[in-house]
Amino acid sequence: MKSFLIVGMGRFGETLATELTRLEHEVLVIDSDEDKIQRISNIVTHAVIGDATDESVLRSIGVRNFDHVIVATSEDLETSVLVTIMLKELGAANVICKAKSEIHKRVLERVGADRVVIPERDMGRRLARSIAYANISDYIEIATDCSIIERVAPAEWIGKTLRELDIRARYGVTIIGIQDKAKTRFKASPEADYRIQPGDLMIIVGDKETLMPLISGGLR
Repeated sequence: MKSFLIVGMGRFGETLATELTRLEHEVLVIDSDEDKIQRISNIVTHAVIGDATDESVLRSIGVRNFDHVIVATSEDLETSVLVTIMLKELGAANVICKAKSEIHKRVLERVGADRVVIPERDMGRRLARSIAYANISDYIEIATDCSIIERVAPAEWIGKTLRELDIRARYGVTIIGIQDKAKTRFKASPEADYRIQPGDLMIIVGDKETLMPLISGGLR
């Protein structure tokens, strides 16, 4: 179990807090809006009404004790930048920020954010890729040249073991997980003797060039 501090209970922050709690992590949220805090208080571990731009408030929370701190507010650039600076000065180990534009993203990176996401842009790209290619059900870009895709096992793979397919050596990609068709079983880091079944959903990581045959068609 990890611990998370989420600053800002807009739609993004609330969704994030709810999902992390569902995944059984410790979640503390803070927002100056009492109504938002009351709405989320029965879901998360702790909910605090407070001004995150007040250094004394952040200090009292003990931001350095959290595994991750998420600055989920992005409407006011000045506020998100100020909160990010204070979090890093107070010793927060991993600060993840939401931005609303590329310029906002660059500014947050300059002041010390460990990671910056632009949810609307990132989700748009992810959706575009998943609907543009019939073979994949999801596409996640984890670095400039590295991505994860989800796709149903090609017909050519059915009935064969991972050892027989020798996927990493032949194609330069790695299967990091397999979900069965009924979604009742998930195998992380499947063993080499696993025999692929019809409808298996393959979670595959690789660089964009080596993944392209799986995205655009099938591997043989």
